[in-house]
Amino acid sequence: MKNNNKKVWNILTILYMIVIVRLIIFKYPLDRILSIMNHWDSGSIYAGVHSANFELFKTIKMYIRYYARLNSFENLFGNILVFIPFGFLLPHIMTSKKKTLWVALFSLCFITDIELFQLVTRFGEFDVDDILLNMMGVIIGLGIYHLKEYIQNKRKK
Repeated sequence: MKNNNKKVWNILTILYMIVIVRLIIFKYPLDRILSIMNHWDSGSIYAGVHSANFELFKTIKMYIRYYARLNSFENLFGNILVFIPFGFLLPHIMTSKKKTLWVALFSLCFITDIELFQLVTRFGEFDVDDILLNMMGVIIGLGIYHLKEYIQNKRKK
């Protein structure tokens, strides 16, 4: 039974990661993706670096300052909400005693890889605040996972 549960968690996690990549990296219509790919050259990296946000809290402050004019709620909380499942799912597939540490490290690498991919390919914009907000989602998901484990352990006793 436990082995079947592990397989289900593995499948759910992989499907979730595929959905995340689709939503974040391949969010544009196919014709736009093909156009980006066809026009990509080494200058695209320079353009990506030029438009990137490397200043922590810059985008977050902008969304707070102009909350009435921008899609602030969707951008701020969307970046958090989309990664809550990641923080909840990953501990279910890890066997290490230090699950929280490994989930945090793996999540940070995964999120940073997505942002770096956007920087290099121009399939989005690199934003260090996205990394922070996404990691907040992972931490919330981890908290939900630990709460679930605590409740399950209490019921067993």
